[in-house]
Amino acid sequence: MGSKVSTLLQPEEVEEIQAETGFTPNQIYRLYSRFTRLDKNGNGYLCKEDFFRIPELAINPLSERIVYAFFSDQGLDDDQINFRQFTRVLARFLPVNAKDGNRNKLNNKTDKLKFAFRMYDLDGDNKISRDELINILHMMVGANISEDQLGSIADRTLVEADCNEDGSICFDEFVKIMSKVDVEQKMSLKFLD
Repeated sequence: MGSKVSTLLQPEEVEEIQAETGFTPNQIYRLYSRFTRLDKNGNGYLCKEDFFRIPELAINPLSERIVYAFFSDQGLDDDQINFRQFTRVLARFLPVNAKDGNRNKLNNKTDKLKFAFRMYDLDGDNKISRDELINILHMMVGANISEDQLGSIADRTLVEADCNEDGSICFDEFVKIMSKVDVEQKMSLKFLD
């Protein structure tokens, strides 16, 4: 299998992806192998449905939002991404190495926050409304909390985050409230080690 993967992915492509994403060549080949296993059509593209075949993603209560953010992160109007686009999104989740700082231009706090913001912004209007907060909370906790409790959590979040008091959270307000969170740590996955 390794020889098939290495023959389909050219060394110059690996070098370009490495420079752009910070993945090592070995990680790129392993990602390519996973990508091709997910690509059931064999056409070099993944569609949204392909992502739901990833067991860890399929059981995540926010799986639809994660997949949406995956595709909107590329600014795509269609429902397919190629391997290069796939690696660009995953590069956002590389842990930041203390020795060399950001290993790639895609792995920085601002871009991680933009990715997270898109997960909450359900209607894509660049604001997170009370209803969107409630919907996301409902996805996360299911029926374990009453609608009144969800509403109360959303209201408290808006009181804390909505600085201009317009009834929603814009990206700048989201950044302020997330300044208390170690986003680089929370949005980093150790994979392919």
